[in-house]
Amino acid sequence: MGSIIGSVLESVGEYVDRHQNFKDDVDDLRKRVADLKRRRNDKEAELLTVDDLGKQVKEEVQGWLEDARKVIEIEMLDIEEQVQNVSYLSRGNLGRRVRQKIQDVREIYNRGSFPEGLVIERPPTIGITLPIENIVGEVDVKEKIWEYLISHEVGIIGVCGIGGVGKTTIMKHIHNELLNEAARFKKVVWVTVSHPLIVFRLQRDIASAMNKSLPDYGDELNRASRLMEVMKTVKYALILDDVWDKFTLHRVGIPEPTMENGCKIVITSRSIDVCNYLRCQIVKVPPLSEQESLNLFLDKVGQDVLQIPNLEKILKLMVVECAGLPLAIVVIAGSMRGVIDIREWRSALRELRHCVVDMEKDSEDEIFKRLKFSYDRLPSSSIQKCFSYCSLYPEDWEIRREDLIENWICEGIVEKLGSRREMHDRGHDILNRLENNCLLEKANRQACVKMHDVLRDMALRIKSTGPGRFMVKGGMGLTKIPDEDEWSEDLDKVSLMENEISYIPVNMSPKCLLLSNLILEGNEGLRQISECFFANMPLLKFLDLSKTGIEALPNSICGLKNLTALILCGCRSLERMPCLSKLKALKKLDLDGAGLRVAPEGIEMLENLEYLDLSCPNLGELPVGIISKLFRLQYLRKQKIFSTEVRVEEVARLKMLEYFEGGFDLLKDFNSFVSKLKHFGRPSHYWLKTAVPEEDTEGYFWKFTNNDALKRVTLFKCKMGGEDELVLPNDLQDLRIECCNTVHDITIFLKNLTQLQTYALDGCQEIECVVSSSSLIVMNNLEELSLWSLCSLRDLVKVEKTISSPIFSNLKELNVVACSKLNKLFPCELLQCQGLQNLKEIHVEDCLGMEEIIGWEEEEEGNQTTTTAIFTLPKLRSLYLDCLPELKKICPERGVIDCDSLNSICIKNCPKVKRIPLCLGRENGQPTLPAIKVEIYNPKEWWESVEWENPNDKNVLLPFLQYDR
Repeated sequence: MGSIIGSVLESVGEYVDRHQNFKDDVDDLRKRVADLKRRRNDKEAELLTVDDLGKQVKEEVQGWLEDARKVIEIEMLDIEEQVQNVSYLSRGNLGRRVRQKIQDVREIYNRGSFPEGLVIERPPTIGITLPIENIVGEVDVKEKIWEYLISHEVGIIGVCGIGGVGKTTIMKHIHNELLNEAARFKKVVWVTVSHPLIVFRLQRDIASAMNKSLPDYGDELNRASRLMEVMKTVKYALILDDVWDKFTLHRVGIPEPTMENGCKIVITSRSIDVCNYLRCQIVKVPPLSEQESLNLFLDKVGQDVLQIPNLEKILKLMVVECAGLPLAIVVIAGSMRGVIDIREWRSALRELRHCVVDMEKDSEDEIFKRLKFSYDRLPSSSIQKCFSYCSLYPEDWEIRREDLIENWICEGIVEKLGSRREMHDRGHDILNRLENNCLLEKANRQACVKMHDVLRDMALRIKSTGPGRFMVKGGMGLTKIPDEDEWSEDLDKVSLMENEISYIPVNMSPKCLLLSNLILEGNEGLRQISECFFANMPLLKFLDLSKTGIEALPNSICGLKNLTALILCGCRSLERMPCLSKLKALKKLDLDGAGLRVAPEGIEMLENLEYLDLSCPNLGELPVGIISKLFRLQYLRKQKIFSTEVRVEEVARLKMLEYFEGGFDLLKDFNSFVSKLKHFGRPSHYWLKTAVPEEDTEGYFWKFTNNDALKRVTLFKCKMGGEDELVLPNDLQDLRIECCNTVHDITIFLKNLTQLQTYALDGCQEIECVVSSSSLIVMNNLEELSLWSLCSLRDLVKVEKTISSPIFSNLKELNVVACSKLNKLFPCELLQCQGLQNLKEIHVEDCLGMEEIIGWEEEEEGNQTTTTAIFTLPKLRSLYLDCLPELKKICPERGVIDCDSLNSICIKNCPKVKRIPLCLGRENGQPTLPAIKVEIYNPKEWWESVEWENPNDKNVLLPFLQYDR
């Protein structure tokens, strides 16, 4: 009894002490957080001074910066809010959290000294594998180039031939083969040069490919000296593709290849003069033979065309007209794909022969006229315009499909349809047709296309004469705008994007009476445009000034009565705009990321407006009544727009609204909008957000596209539970909940979300489980689940009865990061009831209490010690385990994981794992390893001691092993 009383008195004493010293403790915490913030800022500033791309930030530094960020930007703000609202009697309880946070901050601050530095050397790589197409023929050329590369006598090789003959394709194959020659070259570098030659850009690209960086300041000579010093230390093979202009190696900073340094340079060029100027050993790329041409044509058009009666002779004649040029063969075959009427083939042959009459051999016309045949065969002038539009972008530019289609819609190239969604679908149909006809190609970046440089040249040649003429000088490094005499009266479109134009003469007023499109995007130094510049452009419809440094628009822009699209996204310095009320034809106004603080005057008069993006970080609320007047709006996006019931009602009643993205200050306004969303059934695509964090508005508010989830909600710092009800749309597909710390069980809000595909929880401190009995049905449609920084999470799945039906049956990706109290990822029962059968990726990181990936529930564990359990994950491709210091088991002692599809294993900082129970796919008793990658960042001794379910697998994996260095 005495000990109990003593314990109670001690607890009361602690409470009284926290109560009495509450103010001092809070001040102490504020001081320590301020010190931590200064240390964090110092470390971030130090990292900015590291200009060497050969270095990478240590993982422990990245983790420390993230821990510091959470304390400073999330946890401290939450404590400050509680301090402001705490009652006098509750100070003792809050004081406990304050004192605990003082200890946490002290520990984080002490960890931030890093006496051994913030960065380490980046693991060396010889080069990056390039995407390639199958190569047809050219065996002798490849062998000749390879012979020169391995010989000591030749240092610079020039690969010559007309455009479209296959120079780049051959060299991409050779580049990838050189990656296997680590004993011969320490670095294999590919740089596309293009026209015109910009030395600054070439220096930057070579340095970047060498994992180094050059300062943006300094003259050409100083940068060349820096680059020379870098390249002298490495035995390299440098491939410069598509060189048009003469230059000297020393001007760029490239050391001369010699027998002593063993370096090699290969350039590809259409000009033999360029190759001779650089004293190259020249290798000419000849056209394909007739049989090689036929094989390539059939590969692209489809072998089934040979089944068409009497077609073979016509087909061979058409192949002859392609003159052995691979690009011409591919494009012309693409234009004939799916044609089964022999009369259409005969007609196409006549057209092709007509195109190539009286053509000089080995001239650029030889390829251009053949390519124009495919352009002429496009089924409509609108599709031809769509193709030509792509040439407005700089050479080798990766063009986002969605941006391109939006521009087509604005220009009226895509015909008006019933909805914006239908027009986007039509745009994708056109892009797919152009890709299938080989007039466009998929880019390396997802959801992007690009134009082959020869096809772009052809398009620009077509648009260089006659009506609808283009002037395109994008990405050419221009520092001043073209002279006024270059702006002819018959110009239709002008693209000066991605240059360094900083000044437009005050009196410049180009007389372009037919100009419909002007693109100045990406000229970041351009700060002002004179009043008279647009005076003689009466038909201008499309004006793109995005990502310029423009500070104010000239008043004369209001005279552009035909303007339908005004693009100003990324204009951070833009603070003033004239009254827009006279722009009656305007259909699209994009101010995403602009610096405006008040909405443009007269916006309510734009009765034809269909697309409005007002996501300006500093923009205040719109006056009541403006939104309701824009009754034709199809797309609306605005940060923190709706803080009153009136504005919510305005948006909800827009009958044509299809896309909406907006933030709500209060949960009640969010709930009100969702209720009206359910009532009115629109918009069909939305991204709704609450309490947008001010410190990260840009990152938090990135623009969604048609390729993203169409129905998305992001909740930030919401008070949910009790009287604070949360209303979610029943058709929700994507849900992210961040820093919502007042709710223990989020699953009660999910029970009706049967279409939910993506679900993420981040920084919700009180969440204890993710799946309960009430949310089992919802989880069967889920495809991606991400859990970050859930410090109270104890169970992924917690149900009141034995699991009898599959859970997570459609889940494809699982990410679990920094959930310190989670000691088991999956209960065994989850897999035994055929759950997770579509799971492809598992990523578990920084879970300090994690002991098992798959484990029995405690009451079942004793009954299973003699049972051999097989857990099947048939589609698992990637297993990533990092920083799990307590992880002992991947599955129970006598269990194995059957994962036939596994091709990537990464185990880092998991020192207590002694057994890897993975059963790889097998064929004839041997593992099948489709390009498997194995990364082990634990000591080498750990790998040697760890046991595998099948000992032979361990030996087979040795060649694929990558140790931490």
